[in-house]
Amino acid sequence: MNVSQFDFALPERHIALRPAVPRDSARMLVVHEDGRLEHSTVRNLSAYLRTGDAIVVNDSKVIHARLRGVRRREAQPKIELMLHKRLATDLYAAFARPARKLVAGDTVEVGSALSAQVVERGEGGEILLRFNACGHALDAAIAEIGEVPLPPYIAGKRKPDERDDADYQTIFSRHDGSVAAPTAGLHFTPELLMQLVSRGVHRVDVTLHVGAGTFLPVNVSDTAAHKMHAEWVNVTAQAAAALSSVRAANGRIAAIGTTTLRTLESAAAPDGCISACSGETAIYITPGYRFRTAEILLTNFHLPRSTLFMLVCAFCGLETMRAAYEEAIREDYRFYSYGDACLLFRRPSE
Repeated sequence: MNVSQFDFALPERHIALRPAVPRDSARMLVVHEDGRLEHSTVRNLSAYLRTGDAIVVNDSKVIHARLRGVRRREAQPKIELMLHKRLATDLYAAFARPARKLVAGDTVEVGSALSAQVVERGEGGEILLRFNACGHALDAAIAEIGEVPLPPYIAGKRKPDERDDADYQTIFSRHDGSVAAPTAGLHFTPELLMQLVSRGVHRVDVTLHVGAGTFLPVNVSDTAAHKMHAEWVNVTAQAAAALSSVRAANGRIAAIGTTTLRTLESAAAPDGCISACSGETAIYITPGYRFRTAEILLTNFHLPRSTLFMLVCAFCGLETMRAAYEEAIREDYRFYSYGDACLLFRRPSE
């Protein structure tokens, strides 16, 4: 498909720079199976679910993945690093800016006691970094020195602050590894979870460590030519069994976020059976894909020409989602990571 089909114009005023307070007061555009649109709020989520349904959430935790330092040489330009995937206890794949200032063998000082050597340099600003610390010591140094990796459309307008340490983390976060928040989960509060429990809705946790590749634009004209960055996922045997029980009782699966949906689809067999899995996924979902798992998806509003907008178009139909986004813009919904939500009911398979 031509990528231009997933383009739309978004006035800048619609980009949210802070989340709604409280989180579950965010607006929620409901897109029904037949394309009908309904305006609601996230705190009303339980009204759209039934006893026996399950919400599936991503329990990955955002690390302080943005590091600032200088190259150790006679000339010492400032370097910004965005970690995006851990490859070993002391080894990270990262994006550097400006990457042209670095070559293999260079050392970047990112703190009084922390440095990283450039092992190799790839394309598009990607580099491989080996740190002078490893394991828990490296984790602690990154947590202390690094910054919350706010996405470019926020970081370009303001600096991260202490509020973001809490705001850019979901209440489900347990496992360090993401460099971007699984943003649909940002809308949840303890009160909302209690409502869902009272409704008889189950909760199942899975993990996908979101990589910085989520911010990369699709720079090809044909969707088939785009290459996804791999991300690490984990579905435990306990989670797989819980979802099998939900299915056996005719409950529905509601994926909280595109990262969760991609995790489920990566763990599913052709017949929809979800099994335990752990490893990398580069699953790429565009219109024409046949979903095997979730019937419902809670997600934020995504960037034009992005793989995430392609995914929701696959879930509900391109024309349906274009109409939904036009309605959201017309009704002044807030977009992107700190913005409002939409609740999507999957279009029946043709």
